[in-house]
Amino acid sequence: MMAGNGDLKAHEATYSSVTKMMFWGTIACAVIAVLVIWLIS
Repeated sequence: MMAGNGDLKAHEATYSSVTKMMFWGTIACAVIAVLVIWLIS
């Protein structure tokens, strides 16, 4: 279901925050993976 015109700004803000969270989560996971590989080797 599409957001109504009144909710479009709220939708854009939520989408932006979710994509930023996914971006930083991906970077955090990559850093943790590198750290674990470094500790194991």
